[in-house]
Amino acid sequence: MSRDDVLIVGAGPAGAVAAVVLARAGARVRLIDRSKFPRHKLCGDTINPGTLAILGRLGLRTALERDALPLNGMLVSGPRGVSVEGRYPDGLQGFSISRSAMDHALIGEALRAGATFDDDVVVREALIDDASGLPTVAGVTALVHGALRRWRAPVVIAADGRRSTLASSLGLLAPAAAPRRWAIGAYFEDPSSSTLGEMHIRKGRYIGVAPLPGGAANVCVVKPSSAGDLAWADPETLLRRELADEPMLRERFAGGRIVRPPIVLGPLAADATGRAMDGLLVAGDAAGFIDPMTGDGLRFAVRGGELAAAAALEALAQGWQGVHARLLTERRREFSVKWRFNRALRASVERPALVDAASAGAHFLPGVVRRMIAYAGDCGLARSESRSHEPSAVTHHQIHTER
Repeated sequence: MSRDDVLIVGAGPAGAVAAVVLARAGARVRLIDRSKFPRHKLCGDTINPGTLAILGRLGLRTALERDALPLNGMLVSGPRGVSVEGRYPDGLQGFSISRSAMDHALIGEALRAGATFDDDVVVREALIDDASGLPTVAGVTALVHGALRRWRAPVVIAADGRRSTLASSLGLLAPAAAPRRWAIGAYFEDPSSSTLGEMHIRKGRYIGVAPLPGGAANVCVVKPSSAGDLAWADPETLLRRELADEPMLRERFAGGRIVRPPIVLGPLAADATGRAMDGLLVAGDAAGFIDPMTGDGLRFAVRGGELAAAAALEALAQGWQGVHARLLTERRREFSVKWRFNRALRASVERPALVDAASAGAHFLPGVVRRMIAYAGDCGLARSESRSHEPSAVTHHQIHTER
């Protein structure tokens, strides 16, 4: 059996994109995931224009188009009945696509690029090599069909989510003390033919709605939860009650059939500790997560997976010196402004007075909200990506291996 150059734990968008980029560059890549695919995962199911442009540059947009619904903008509403419809400028579009369809398409592209994929593999712990005196991740121990197995690779990428086994056990990721929010989501039958995503911001919570192909809609409620809150034990009742209390959505989903049982996820927030360990890179939610109201989760995953792949190629070609510092610098350059934007929006939801003020402001200044929708959709990034014809930076560290 040939040895893997890179072992990627987690086959969501971050892991799959990293696998595509690495395999195209000539690395021997193995992608593994704890779930049995196809799987259904709680997600907002929307790809904003900026993220879609990145996928286009990577040659991955076409693989998604068959199962996607184009989105032309967002409908944002506040608690006083104020709603603003913001179309993306310059004819830009996003996509709405179920996570199961997106995962299938991206994993398929990874396989076509030459990666190997194994699902139903539960990683137990990292293999640590400390022969040099500096502990280094050298692979993983995993449970495969009931048997323990060791996989070794000079580079391991943890892309296994906000509760990452690897990142958490090695002290790179920890549950956040605050905020303590949970999400509940389900697919409803929804014959409306909207091409707009929706975000309904209320005091203490928000509701996202994404229309999907085939007459369905992803409905997701994010709100605080305290320990011992029994309401979450019956997620369908809780979700229907939230929708019944919302005038803009009450009639639309009253009695609507739930296509798939609701999924509950939480607490959502996880913080990167700032630590790093040679042999291991992190990507996607494993690098830190707070629920992004603006649909940025997939942008952080896709671009974060690409950046992790670039760092992996650098480590394979030149060793680990400076790799973590350069990756951190790149992540901050790419994401720091948007992180602050998301934090500000979430903080406003937690303060009723700010929600009321924002709702009143939207009534008199809808243009401001439309500009925020364009910014939240990374429309500036989409324009810059479309103007740039330079190859991705990851190709600068291509490697060639004998198979």
